[in-house]
Amino acid sequence: MTRNVLVATPTGPDPWSATAEFRGRRFRASIGRNGVVAAEAKREGDGMSPAGIWPMRGLFFRPDRVTPKTALAVREIRPEDGWCDAPSHPDYNRLVTKPFAASHEDMWLESGLYDLVVDLGYNDDPPVAGRGSAIFLHVIRPDLGPTAGCLALPREDLLAVLAEIGPDG
Repeated sequence: MTRNVLVATPTGPDPWSATAEFRGRRFRASIGRNGVVAAEAKREGDGMSPAGIWPMRGLFFRPDRVTPKTALAVREIRPEDGWCDAPSHPDYNRLVTKPFAASHEDMWLESGLYDLVVDLGYNDDPPVAGRGSAIFLHVIRPDLGPTAGCLALPREDLLAVLAEIGPDG
């Protein structure tokens, strides 16, 4: 059986500095701006990455910028895609179509951070209001800065991980 486990470990000096390991290879990584928190203590908007092992549910990608190779289920990101982060909304922590009246993240970003987005199976089966949403694996900022609670890798490293992922996601 293929092991699709990507392990991120905070490494300092900043709370968001991390190292990720996948199949014996190590990568620079960033996590939430306020570091890591136990999953049961994670709260919407706290800027922390939830500790735990989260399945890779699937990959969203910008078809105008990249064509990834992966065994994960894939879906092209469209300009009208968003992700609901409003705890009181029935679509909390779900993909939504814009325009969308409740609070949400845009999935179609000019920054390139969401050119590749792996939906990590955190707080999604079923979502618990306020426990955190949009916990993704995505492209790291050019300055290696923090995420809002996700895990981020350099684009080329993320592409390499995606290419090696086996069918068990």
